[in-house]
Amino acid sequence: MRKNIALLLMLCVASMAMAQGDLLINPIRVVFEGQKQNADLNLTNIGKDTAVYVISFLSYKMLEDGSFVQLEKPDTTIAADKYLRLFPRKVVLPPNESQTIRLQLRKPSNLKQGEYRSHIYFRAEKEKTPLGMKDLRVDSTKMAVSITPIFGISIPVIVRNGNLSNQLTLSNISLQNVNDTTAKLSVTINRSGNKSAYGNMRVEFHPTKGQKMDVGFANGIGIYPEIPKRDFAIYIKNTSAMKVEGGKFIIRFLAPNEEAGMELCRSELILKK
Repeated sequence: MRKNIALLLMLCVASMAMAQGDLLINPIRVVFEGQKQNADLNLTNIGKDTAVYVISFLSYKMLEDGSFVQLEKPDTTIAADKYLRLFPRKVVLPPNESQTIRLQLRKPSNLKQGEYRSHIYFRAEKEKTPLGMKDLRVDSTKMAVSITPIFGISIPVIVRNGNLSNQLTLSNISLQNVNDTTAKLSVTINRSGNKSAYGNMRVEFHPTKGQKMDVGFANGIGIYPEIPKRDFAIYIKNTSAMKVEGGKFIIRFLAPNEEAGMELCRSELILKK
C-alpha cells in the first residue's frame, strides 16, 4: 500500500460524475470493447483554489464485500495499462476550470481473449508557492507540525477482447431491522463467466393489498472477474405496511441507464405477517 496519506473513493457512486475533494470527473468508468479506441475524461475543479493533479495507473483487486486492495505487484496478464496511452499526465486547474484527458487504446492484434483492467489514479499535489512569496518569519521558540492530507480518486478502465459473457443471479436475501424506521436488505450478487458486471439495484415492495412502491435504489455496483460473488446491502424505509400487511420485496439488478437499463437478474423475498 502507498505510504502517503491517501483517500480513495472507489466505484460505487450515485451519478455519472464522481467528485472527491474539489475534483469532479466525468465519466466515472471507461470500457473499451468492439471497435472503440478513444475516450475522453472531463476534469473540473469545483473548489476555490488552483489545484494540481498527477495522473497515473494503479492496479486493484476487488474483495467480496465490495472493497478494494491495491496490488503492489500488478498481475501483468490482466492489467490494461500497457495497452493504454494517457495524456496529459499532469494538470493544473484554476477554480471552475475544466480540462479534457485523452485516453487511447493500442490493442495488439495477438491479444488473448479476456477482460483487462487498470485504474486511473488522480492524485492531488499541494501547489508550490512561487519564489519570493513565502513568509520567512519564523518563531524559533515554538515547534509546529503541519499535516497536509493528500486526496486521490480512481476510476476503472476496462478493455474487453473477444466474445465475453457472464451469468448473474441473486441469493442469500435477508431483511434485518436497524430501528423503527429503517431496515437493512442484504443480498449476494453471484457472477460467473469471463466478463465483469456493472449495474444498478432497485428494490420494490409489493404489499398483499395496495399498489407496489419503490423503496430502495443503488447506482454503480460492480462485480469484477476476480470474484464470483459480491455481498451488498441496501437500506430501506421500514413502513408499517411491511410490518402489518406482509407482502414481498422484488430485487432487480439492472444494466446502467446508458445501456437502456435492461434487467440482468432478479429475485424476491416474501415477508411473513
